Amino acid sequence: MREIGIYVHIPFCKQKCHYCDFVSFPYDESRQKQYIQALINEIYIKKNNEIEGIMVLNNMKEQEEVIISTIYIGGGTPSAIASQHIIDIIDMIKKNFTIKENAEITIEINPCTVTKEKLIDYQKAGINRVSIGLQSTHNRLLKLIGRLHTYEEFLKTYALVKAVGFTNINIDLMLGLPSQTLEELTESVIQVIHLKPNHISIYSLMVEEGTPLEDMLARKELVPVTEEIERKMYWKMKRILEKSGYAHYEISNFAQKGFESQHNLNCWNQEEYLGFGLAAHSYWNNKRFSNTNNIENYIQSIEKQQIGKIIEIHEEQSQEDKAKEFMLLGLRKIEGVSISVFEQKFKINPLFYFRFEISKLVEEDLIEVDLDVIRLTKRGLDLANRVFEEFV
Repeated sequence: MREIGIYVHIPFCKQKCHYCDFVSFPYDESRQKQYIQALINEIYIKKNNEIEGIMVLNNMKEQEEVIISTIYIGGGTPSAIASQHIIDIIDMIKKNFTIKENAEITIEINPCTVTKEKLIDYQKAGINRVSIGLQSTHNRLLKLIGRLHTYEEFLKTYALVKAVGFTNINIDLMLGLPSQTLEELTESVIQVIHLKPNHISIYSLMVEEGTPLEDMLARKELVPVTEEIERKMYWKMKRILEKSGYAHYEISNFAQKGFESQHNLNCWNQEEYLGFGLAAHSYWNNKRFSNTNNIENYIQSIEKQQIGKIIEIHEEQSQEDKAKEFMLLGLRKIEGVSISVFEQKFKINPLFYFRFEISKLVEEDLIEVDLDVIRLTKRGLDLANRVFEEFV
């Protein structure tokens, strides 16, 4: 049995946020219908046809049956489209794959795009985890970064999600927003904790090239937060969340016991997954590849049954590539990389295989080796990208 995850990309939003560089487009009813049909067809074609040697799911031996352990529907804003489209997508996945009992099925939603009826439809389709994009409890910051909702509208959405019966809920926050103060972040974290979600993700703002936010900062319309303040924010929110019973299990993620994101954990553990939809990435048979980010090319190629034209292979991993990536991904987890698991997977001790890299990073107090574990130090959490560079 081969357990894998599935990622589904819905590239539609009511409005693109100022910081966003994801592949997404304004809501358009006609294009939306074409896209959903293409996505549904892609699921069928990839499952039942060989595509330039990438996937031969239909010819697998019985003992290699593929079982789906997680499904993650992201975007864009999946809740911006009609819930029937979400139902149709999940139905097509169920028709072509075996879904593991109690599989984690997540959908991302934003306030102002979801109704009670949509949430009920999600639940009926089998979705059992909801991730809500809040980002801040301060309306001035929400407006500044181009979010459409207010904190009050978020609270109404959260109440709806709870009322419908969802018990596995994540809330997204951001730190390091332009002009954001340590006090504002602290207040946001405390207010979210009072809502008692099972999972809280807090991401540091990344100023991406070509975004409105980059232009606004370049024109000095906004005041960036200093790196020193951003790091103070990170450690302050970490202390508050841990004191409140949330385990810090990955650089940007905190969860109550048993509510860690299984989909993301599988990715950090270098498990396989298939991506469907525009710009969706996949990891399969030691290959990392993605779909085109050109929506016209995506729709037309699938209509013509020329699905190979939408796929770009980024990497065919050697054993060395795979070992390096295993370290890079594993060090994102607070528990770090298990030495025994690495040995079992690669038939060699990582302390020997990466002896030069590990020695250098230990000397710089960026990682530590403790019994069966290699993990980031406190300093390593602040300079994680410096650590990751050693394994690229």
